[in-house]
Amino acid sequence: MATVLSAPLEVGFDYTRSLGPVLGRFVQGLRERRIEGIRGSDGRVHVPPVEYDPVTAAPLTEFVPVGEEGTVVSWSWMAEPLEGQPLSRPFAWALVKLDGADTPMLHAVDAGSPENVHTGQRVRVRWADETVGHIRDLAYFVPVGAPDGTAPEPPPSAERDGIVITPVHLHYEHSASPEESRYLRALADGRLIGQRCPACGKVYIPPRGACPVDGVPTEEEIELPDTGIVTTFCIVNVPFLGQRIKPPYVAAYILLDGADIAFLHLVLGCDASEVRMGMRVRASWKPREEWWTSLENISHFQPTGEPDAPYESFAHHL
Repeated sequence: MATVLSAPLEVGFDYTRSLGPVLGRFVQGLRERRIEGIRGSDGRVHVPPVEYDPVTAAPLTEFVPVGEEGTVVSWSWMAEPLEGQPLSRPFAWALVKLDGADTPMLHAVDAGSPENVHTGQRVRVRWADETVGHIRDLAYFVPVGAPDGTAPEPPPSAERDGIVITPVHLHYEHSASPEESRYLRALADGRLIGQRCPACGKVYIPPRGACPVDGVPTEEEIELPDTGIVTTFCIVNVPFLGQRIKPPYVAAYILLDGADIAFLHLVLGCDASEVRMGMRVRASWKPREEWWTSLENISHFQPTGEPDAPYESFAHHL
């Protein structure tokens, strides 16, 4: 049996948040290397500050300066730091209650080893070398009396005050199913492979391994042509980050001849306003030397010039 295909995938974006007046003042203070909390109705000082009272839910406005030193309330050792965490070397995640505060805040403690950190330990802030108005201006904590340690990476800066940018990245290894792997290997040969359900006769592309209607395995493979029809479509007029084609252009669901489920692809080769439901299209393949195990081998679909398919012939595929 052939091995299944797998590939690393990454999803990433910069999460941009407007902080509002309370947290906006907090990060502005961090940029100036000072820490403020906020006093609640019961007299407790919350750090980081909360916008609304935990007891009465009323808005809070009384800011209180707190110290740069504090006490470890609890901690957990991070032996293998992940990408994007405060430190790339082993460290402790700790709840630190700053002097003058009544609630602890979660942050990193650079202690070198788990033997060098404990509950009740006194720690102090290690400021970032360059502060920009971000929680990462508090680079990490170190034990009182210990050196600062190596300089951390500067926090991401925003274009204006009150905005925080946090890069978010997810890395994972995606493994295709055996059926998907055969489909992808066929694409590398310029072929389109689906599977037929033995009960209802529907043909699925990409193959799923089982019919979602009847719940039975789909083992019979069907080679499909690279022609079909447009079932539904959208004209893309709005530009966005990473866009490869200048708007306007058409993203459409293509129902290949002989298939019972449509897939999403581009329709080019004509003006976007000319694309319509039922339009006959054919795949436009990239040059053979660019083929690999991907549907990207098809650059786009383009009109064939044949008469449109009647609506009744594809209405049940919408």
